[in-house]
Amino acid sequence: MEGLGSVGALAFIALYIIATVAFLPGSILTLGAGVVFGVVMGSFYVFIGATIGATAAFLVGRYLARNWVAKKIADKKNFGAIDRAVGEEGFKIVLLTRLSPIFPFNLLNYAYGVTGVSLKDFVLASIGMIPGTIMYVYIGSLAGSIATIGTQSQPGNPNAQWAIRIIGFIATVAVTIYVTKLARKALETEVL
Repeated sequence: MEGLGSVGALAFIALYIIATVAFLPGSILTLGAGVVFGVVMGSFYVFIGATIGATAAFLVGRYLARNWVAKKIADKKNFGAIDRAVGEEGFKIVLLTRLSPIFPFNLLNYAYGVTGVSLKDFVLASIGMIPGTIMYVYIGSLAGSIATIGTQSQPGNPNAQWAIRIIGFIATVAVTIYVTKLARKALETEVL
């Protein structure tokens, strides 16, 4: 994909959209984006693909598969409370569930389709995916870098490069965990 340039990026985004709509786990693709595209562009491509895929799933849940989705989520104990809260604070609740890894991303995309949340609030709240996206893409980029240890593609001082990568990784994980805890607390307050 990397060698295909912008065509590779578009192909990756299209693959991510399809995977999201098809209930396939995006974590493998997200890690792969870090290996292939690096942290910055990988995070950007994942965010675009995940946002478009989530929006497509939301629209399918709202208009094409509403009854099927309603049956799938009927027995989820947290969903009733989330549905009530979404009616009042759509953007905020979607944002908080995006920040918290407790909620399954793919199912939630369809489930929000049967709630009263507006499409605009749903799409705008996608910014909540950014911390987790960056963390997983960063992990993927580290894995890609580990694969090149001892090769010609690691110029300069490899010890300094690895120290920076490890510090960056620790900081990324710490921020993601902190944001997740804040989101979980805020969501518990909103839903209860």
